[in-house]
Amino acid sequence: MALQTKTKLYIGFAIAAGVLLLTAVAAFISIQQLSRRTNRVEHSYRVMQQLKNVELRLKDARSGVRGFLLTRDTTYLRSYEAAREGGQTEFELAKQLVLDNPEQNLRLDTLNTMISAEMRLFGELVGTTVGSTNAVIQTGLDTDRQSMRAIERLLARARKTELALLSERSADQEMYESLTPAVILLSAAVAVVVTLWLFWRVGIEIGANERLRTELAATNESVAQRIGIIERLAEQVVQGDYKVKIRDREQDSLGNLATSLNRMTQTLDEAFGALEKRNRELDQFAYVASHDLKAPLRGVSTVVKWIEDELGHELSPKMQEYFGMMKGRLVRLEDLINGLLAYARVGRTQQKLEDVNVERLVHDVADLVVPPTFELRLPDALPTLVTDRLSLQQVFTNLLSNAVKYHHTGLGIITVGCRERETEYEFRVQDDGPGIAPEYHEKIFLMFQTLRDRHTAESTGIGLSIVKKIIDEQHGSIRVESAPGQGAAFIFTWPKGAALPAA
Repeated sequence: MALQTKTKLYIGFAIAAGVLLLTAVAAFISIQQLSRRTNRVEHSYRVMQQLKNVELRLKDARSGVRGFLLTRDTTYLRSYEAAREGGQTEFELAKQLVLDNPEQNLRLDTLNTMISAEMRLFGELVGTTVGSTNAVIQTGLDTDRQSMRAIERLLARARKTELALLSERSADQEMYESLTPAVILLSAAVAVVVTLWLFWRVGIEIGANERLRTELAATNESVAQRIGIIERLAEQVVQGDYKVKIRDREQDSLGNLATSLNRMTQTLDEAFGALEKRNRELDQFAYVASHDLKAPLRGVSTVVKWIEDELGHELSPKMQEYFGMMKGRLVRLEDLINGLLAYARVGRTQQKLEDVNVERLVHDVADLVVPPTFELRLPDALPTLVTDRLSLQQVFTNLLSNAVKYHHTGLGIITVGCRERETEYEFRVQDDGPGIAPEYHEKIFLMFQTLRDRHTAESTGIGLSIVKKIIDEQHGSIRVESAPGQGAAFIFTWPKGAALPAA
């Protein structure tokens, strides 16, 4: 019985909606047609008025010219100039109004030619001097009378055409003015009947809906409590507590979700435990790399220096060359160890947030890594922001030192610019060095990638990897714009607010 009532209700709503839609469409179409007819009638009135304005402006110009010829008073010329300029504006408005009527549009093109000729005649008459013969002036005035009669006839035909259109459009308007109220009243009557019928049908279902609402309220309260428990678990997980569990044994979707969340927290607890263990192992490796590896390396370097100091005069030039190569390899190995240690420590040290004046920071870094033969330019105002000074200093140190290292001459220009965005700053470090070919733009940010010979001591290929890792920790981005022979520009973004790494 409930299914039958629902079906009848659906059918009733469908019929009511269809009837209401049809009546609404009929009323809308009727009103729209009335509005369209009214607009067309108003359009005809505007065309006629605009044609009249054109004629009045032309006559004002003509009166000004005639007054000047009779009195030689320049006051009439001001009236003539104003009428001439206003007449052109009025004509353009009239032209726009008849664009939808090809016949009238063609007629106004002819009118424009005639008015232009009349205006040229007025100009010639105005240009006559006091000594001009009356015959010349009279000839011009005769021509003016003939032109004006032709223009008035053309304007009369244009107005006659618009009057015919106005009569036709007014008849359509009157028809829809009488039809539209009838359609609207009929639509309103049908809508009232349909609405009353719908209220009657809906009233039958209200009792059943009240009982169902009571049952749903009780169910919703229970579900809300269970969802609240799940939300609290999620909040505890966000705060780093992965041992929390949900005690929900219901055999439904929320119960299955609780079981899945319990398994997830257990997996996260195990995964983060393993991650903490690996982090401790990484810390131990960093300690070994910085102490156990660097100590014997310094010992070998010391032995090499002792040999050179004590036996240098006994070594052949070839042996001295070999010892030079050995020292270079030792320096490169120490740089590699230091670079690996710096790369491993990125994001693992506690950030110290403070106000950082970037312009002062760049100057401090330049004093350390940029030689006097290079020129540092700061065309933009660099901001002051709250961030970790050491991280930003490492980025600028690596980028500025790279600009010096890889420059093909001992003289160069380094430019540091800045552009503010909505939530971040975009910094640009540009040099005038040899440039980087496009095929290396992505590779240079990888570990141990360098464009120099690997035997060169300072070319470890780790500096840009450290820069990219620091910027990634700040949720920024870095890219390079360069071509061979055109220098290189490193563009990176840095957040306005501090971005702490996830715990």
